[in-house]
Amino acid sequence: MQGLDAIFSPESVAVIGASTRPGKVGHDIFANILSGNYQGTLYPVNPNAESVLSVRAYPSILEAPGDVDLAIIILQPKLALKAVEESVKKGVKGIVIVSAGFREVGAEGLEIENRIAAVCKKAGARLVGPNCLGVINPLPSVSLNASFATRMPASGNISFISQSGALCTAVLDFAADRDFGFSKFISIGNKADVDELDLLRYLHEDMDTRVILMYLEELRRGAGFIDTVKEITSGNRPTPILAMKSGRTSEGAQAAASHTGALSGSEAVYDAIFQQTGMIRVDSIDELFDFAIAFAYKSESALGKLTRKIPHGNRIAIVTNAGGPGIIATDITMSSGLRLAKFHQETIDALASHLPFTANLHNPVDIIGDAAQDRYENALSVVINDNGVDGALVILTPQSMTDVLGTAEAIIRIARRTHKPILCCFMGVVDVSAGVRYLQEYGYPVYKFPENAAKAFGALYRHFKWLNRQHFAQYELKHDKERAADIIKNCLESGKTCLGELDGIELLKCYGFNVLPTQLAESEDEATEIAETISFPVAMKIVSPQILHKTDAGGVMLGLESRDEVKKAFNKIVEKAKQHDPNAEIKGVLIQKMAMRGEEVILGMNRQKVFGPLLMFGLGGIFVELFHDVVFRIAPIGRNESRRMIRSIRGYKLLQGFRGRPVVDIEILEKSMVSLSDMSINHPEIDEMDINPLLVHEKGKGATVADCRIILKAPGSASLRN
Repeated sequence: MQGLDAIFSPESVAVIGASTRPGKVGHDIFANILSGNYQGTLYPVNPNAESVLSVRAYPSILEAPGDVDLAIIILQPKLALKAVEESVKKGVKGIVIVSAGFREVGAEGLEIENRIAAVCKKAGARLVGPNCLGVINPLPSVSLNASFATRMPASGNISFISQSGALCTAVLDFAADRDFGFSKFISIGNKADVDELDLLRYLHEDMDTRVILMYLEELRRGAGFIDTVKEITSGNRPTPILAMKSGRTSEGAQAAASHTGALSGSEAVYDAIFQQTGMIRVDSIDELFDFAIAFAYKSESALGKLTRKIPHGNRIAIVTNAGGPGIIATDITMSSGLRLAKFHQETIDALASHLPFTANLHNPVDIIGDAAQDRYENALSVVINDNGVDGALVILTPQSMTDVLGTAEAIIRIARRTHKPILCCFMGVVDVSAGVRYLQEYGYPVYKFPENAAKAFGALYRHFKWLNRQHFAQYELKHDKERAADIIKNCLESGKTCLGELDGIELLKCYGFNVLPTQLAESEDEATEIAETISFPVAMKIVSPQILHKTDAGGVMLGLESRDEVKKAFNKIVEKAKQHDPNAEIKGVLIQKMAMRGEEVILGMNRQKVFGPLLMFGLGGIFVELFHDVVFRIAPIGRNESRRMIRSIRGYKLLQGFRGRPVVDIEILEKSMVSLSDMSINHPEIDEMDINPLLVHEKGKGATVADCRIILKAPGSASLRN
């Protein structure tokens, strides 16, 4: 399992830098391993001490009498390098460097970190850190707390990966308060060797891990990350990954020549990663735990096999003994991608037979405040048996007559008989504690507030949709890759990096885009001749390297029907362009055949440093700036990702025939996104691109490029955005 067993399940551990002084990291880590009932052999290494906490110490790891699987190093960088060299000489296969002072402090620290990584790679040893909290495996067969976190967490089936050591200690404290157990717990620090992808692979294969939690600050590995994680979340044995990413409010690119560049900040990249990999993004640590509890929820089948309980649809039933919490749950349910189930008449009749006449028999089912255990059991049994219900949320508020423990016991009895998930909200702390403890003891999700439970239900449903997404046959598209490469090469050799429409449409034609007849006019007479040749009506657009946004400069006029109109428009466009930027070089005015009517969308690409081409789709024209209704994916994508991408914008209804408008040609949009992806992968010289607007016509009539902008960079040169 990628050589990480030596780190998570070592049979022997050496703590290099173990200290005799309480309060020192080297002392506390050693004490944590010792007091945590570690099941293997433990060696303190300290050349200046005979023993540490009554355990014989050794001046060097080389003098430890037995084999060592894992070395925990707490030394300043130069001494850490020596300790690593001695560790690999000893045959150590796992190394964790807790101490700081490496790449995070500057060039000298980075150089030492790189040397350490090289030593480990040559020896085949895996390295965690440096500058990390350490690793924890609470499972009784190992019981290793190789960290400076004072608390050994309970054993469980959830693993946690964090880039922040400080956050880890807070998470451990939070987990203890919620009686939350872990399988593996790791802080990865500087990621000199072991990173998130290594750990995701390892934990996916780990039979003790059902759910993986992550706290991310940055990802450094682009190639293969998406495909690997997609396989983890949706393969033969899918493992849910819940991730919290810091920096959600970061700004987009500051110096971009395209709409795509301006909108594609780091958040767009990570949103694309979450969408394409099936990882579920959470907004807070509280939400991370809420969702994890729901995903860890499993039931035993008739064959004795544990299966994860997820809703097979989004129709939820709510059973409550208080109207207010039921309303809150309803509101959050609707905003979480779920909907209230509509009961069959038989269900309503069955509820009426069990409940008082004052009860509400429709969803949410209010069984009234004086409800005892039997009323909860009867109501929940009835609604969960309705084949129009995909799961249930049970809300309990403690009244003087409420049997909290009895209700919890009844919920578990019913839950064991159904494949449908049942989440609970027992509101309060002291008065509901007996029922909460009982549910937690048997692994059933229980929350303090209805909104937490409803959001967790929504996350479960998103996971179900991911697992059951449709897979269409891929498009077989043919491109003229060689001609496109020649166009790009000629532009770069002539010093042209910002391509206007004339060069741009030739490039797009190579990838199957439908473009309009377009010619450049350098005078009003030439403009009229061209307009007559391509036939009226025509559009006219200013051509200037300094004027990227033509509409803003008054450099676009549409629907011109005669020679006289074209002549006047030519002079007006040039005049406005000069007013907009007196220093602008005016190359002329493009004369272009007017396209037939269509909905305006934007297709774009912005090349990212780590992950490569970031594709964008959304409402186009002026709406891209007004509404920012765009979505992103990382290339390459095929038909399926293109399909999901197009359908995920808020304005998708406009493309489906909203209020009498014609249904547009969705299939050509899907093919266009795949062609854009292919183009981005095949030609790394393309740095940014906008096709805006692409006019998509009614179903069966295709789409037409109305305007485009393409930014090139020479291979190996810095991006124009930097």
